[in-house]
Amino acid sequence: MANILLVANLNCDRILNLDRPLQMGGRFHYQDGGQRLGGGGANTGIGLVWAKHRVALVSQVGRDKVGDWLLAEASTQGIDCHLIQRHKENSCEMLLVMTPDGERTIIRPQRPVFELASPPVWQQWDAVYFNSSAEGSVSWAKTALKNCLVLAQLAKDERPRPCDILIASKTDMQGRSQLSPWEYGLTIAGDSLKYFIVTDGADGAYLYTENDFQQVEATPSEVIDTTGAGDAYAAGLIHGLTTGLGILESMKEAGVWAGFAVATQSSIPGEGLKQYLNN
Repeated sequence: MANILLVANLNCDRILNLDRPLQMGGRFHYQDGGQRLGGGGANTGIGLVWAKHRVALVSQVGRDKVGDWLLAEASTQGIDCHLIQRHKENSCEMLLVMTPDGERTIIRPQRPVFELASPPVWQQWDAVYFNSSAEGSVSWAKTALKNCLVLAQLAKDERPRPCDILIASKTDMQGRSQLSPWEYGLTIAGDSLKYFIVTDGADGAYLYTENDFQQVEATPSEVIDTTGAGDAYAAGLIHGLTTGLGILESMKEAGVWAGFAVATQSSIPGEGLKQYLNN
């Protein structure tokens, strides 16, 4: 069992199931799929809890009923929430617009500024994963690099993400830079970068290092809902690396976790992953 710290969002997702794919200027009917727990903190953390790791989440939620619900739901799932901050504004719902082909569009309000407090004692943690725009993430990551494994998700902008392992999707990489993937990764992660992983859905994932490039095939799966697939991939990767697997074996494990995620009508991991981990 590893001690894993996640710096990520905790969301209340509202699901809107459309009757057909989105088109510019179109009109659509939807069915309200209700509320569900979501965000990178939940989507990444729950599977790691099922894998018997100790998982703590650094995030923020509102001091309101939705915030109370989020904390209760995450805690019930086994995530340590004592590092989650409360802000004065409401915890707004994240709208997930789902189409029949399993694709999703996310509509969310602007979040309040989230400032990280003093960093934890990094010697107590085996790995930390950054998937948040929280202010102070860079300084946290730089101090963590000296003591534990640091992974990070590529941000939507060009903000630095000091880390050992940087993760991005091929979609996130489109139009970013004329540099090679490895050179671009260095501009984001800095000289500490050991591996840059770019996921590409059904085509698997690509591993870039300073002197090499390799592809790891995806795990075949029926696509029902792609929400949370990237988070599940990150969780599987963290699980592999913290249980002694090498980077390629960890990427294969991550692909298995992502395969279970897309086959589930949910953004958080489904029963398929739990059964896989229990076998």
